[in-house]
Amino acid sequence: MNEAAVTSGGAPSPGAPAPASGSRPAATLSPMPLVEMRDIFVSFGGVHAVDGVSVDLHAGEVMALVGGNGAGKSTLMRVLSGAHPADSGQLLIEGQPVSIGNPRDAKALGIETIYQTLALADNVDTAANVFLGRELRSRLGSLDDSAMESATRKVMGRLNPRFKNFKTSVKSLSGGQRQSVAIARAVHFNARILIMDEPTAALGPAETAQVHELVAQLKSDGIGIFLISHDIHDVFDLADRISVMLQGKLVGTVNKHEVTKDEVLAMIIMGKQPGEVSQRELADLHS
Repeated sequence: MNEAAVTSGGAPSPGAPAPASGSRPAATLSPMPLVEMRDIFVSFGGVHAVDGVSVDLHAGEVMALVGGNGAGKSTLMRVLSGAHPADSGQLLIEGQPVSIGNPRDAKALGIETIYQTLALADNVDTAANVFLGRELRSRLGSLDDSAMESATRKVMGRLNPRFKNFKTSVKSLSGGQRQSVAIARAVHFNARILIMDEPTAALGPAETAQVHELVAQLKSDGIGIFLISHDIHDVFDLADRISVMLQGKLVGTVNKHEVTKDEVLAMIIMGKQPGEVSQRELADLHS
């Protein structure tokens, strides 16, 4: 890439969005995107996993990335998270070109990824997970457990006030509670951009509702979220806009309020824009 290099602590200063909780039409978004990915290419051998894709994300917005297996959505997000550099293209954060060569660069820019596996240490408690790899230490060099627990209670109080199991090892927590821990870890370290990979996969209805509440809170805090999901119902519950990928290419980006679930399914399966799909083709999606 030809972007300016990321320097330590060189994240652009956050803007001052006026986010609102819940879904909102794209027309109300701030004019300056929080993230822009322009003309991104990633190849593996002769296969174009991401083929000239451009997407953006605004503060306080959920942008869903959807598509079938192998569509390229996860590879695209690995570029943003620093897990895999693009072959070409440009990344901008609040209008400023940046280079993200590894996950450390991404974190310096306020980008955090919450993987489907959550990457939690099951045998330790919530505070230990929030500060995993970034532990606080006292002046004598020992772990400052009280400071880490206090900070964890503060951030969790904002995200999920009903959370009480601070002393319990996370392996005994519910799926929704484990999501809370993973999100608290990202938010405590000043994430402004979250990549969430299938956040409700394998969760029951009550736990899914809890994750939906967490996402609404993150939006109200002005955090931008890229949501990777195969669940069309989750996408319509959580997202503001939807970008559809097929065989590495971007089919299109639509405002959730302006399309139906069937039209998005047609984009995923047939690669057709909503206005290009006949009623017969929409009916065939359910046959």
